Amino acid sequence: MGLPAPLEGRLRLPLVCAPMFLVSGPELVIAACRNGILGTFPALNRRSSEDFAAWLEEIEEALAGDTRAAPFGVNLIVHRSNRRLEADLRLCIEHRVPLVITSLGAVPDLVREIHAYGGLVFHDIINRRHAEKAAEAGVDGLVLVCAGAGGHAGTLNPFAFMAEVRRLFSGTIVLAGALSTGSDILAARAMGADLAYMGTRFVATRESRAAEPYKRMLCSAGAGDILYTSAVSGIAGSFLRQSLEAAGIDPEATSRGDLAAELERGELKAWRDIWSAGQGVAAIADIPPVAELVARLEREYRDARTRLCGPA
Repeated sequence: MGLPAPLEGRLRLPLVCAPMFLVSGPELVIAACRNGILGTFPALNRRSSEDFAAWLEEIEEALAGDTRAAPFGVNLIVHRSNRRLEADLRLCIEHRVPLVITSLGAVPDLVREIHAYGGLVFHDIINRRHAEKAAEAGVDGLVLVCAGAGGHAGTLNPFAFMAEVRRLFSGTIVLAGALSTGSDILAARAMGADLAYMGTRFVATRESRAAEPYKRMLCSAGAGDILYTSAVSGIAGSFLRQSLEAAGIDPEATSRGDLAAELERGELKAWRDIWSAGQGVAAIADIPPVAELVARLEREYRDARTRLCGPA
């Protein structure tokens, strides 16, 4: 339990700005790292491996020489459907990416290759079986994607999932699901997590690549506006009710099966036009720059700790 050595003393807050499809770009990653939290992005946010390499170079150049910057990370989809996996993995190795977050597959050979240059591997999971496989693969950390998270979230309560995983895994645990404030970060730590994982809160920042209407929608949405359904993308995920309505789709249709045909008729796509969010939208009311948001989260974190434990 605890942070792996490469992260010790490198973070202002025990926080990861999660990799978000179509939302996380160099601007968000660089801002996160410069403000002392782990900034990450999906390799597939670029259309080609060549473009992915250009982003790696941009991030490395921006953070070079900044001794206060936190490390950055890349999310790789480890599944046979990802034809770019081998090329993107080679680039991660070439650039010695500090943290690789794998999804949809925990592969021992990949873990060994990242470990060979001193990199870390975290793997995101939604159930015990995934945790066991990832632990066997030798990953450094597990990202527990719990009920209430944005994107392809799980359904398990974080209290139950944390207790179950901690019994079988002694490495770093990262908790994801409806975390938006500094108090939430402290709560995650109190539950036994080493790091908190925030996505939706960082969609509503100036540096995110989300469309402005998307950001504004997050500010007005509540937890009850999040629909957990497989009808939009074919895999269960969390989506904003208002984005379906704005696209002219009845949100109740998500309970009647696959929406793929209806989306296709309207030339709409999941993620691009139908927007994802977690239940943490309940705490979002503004669109600040990352520097302002991290400073706020740090104040909230310290205030919450003082309320519970007294002055440090």
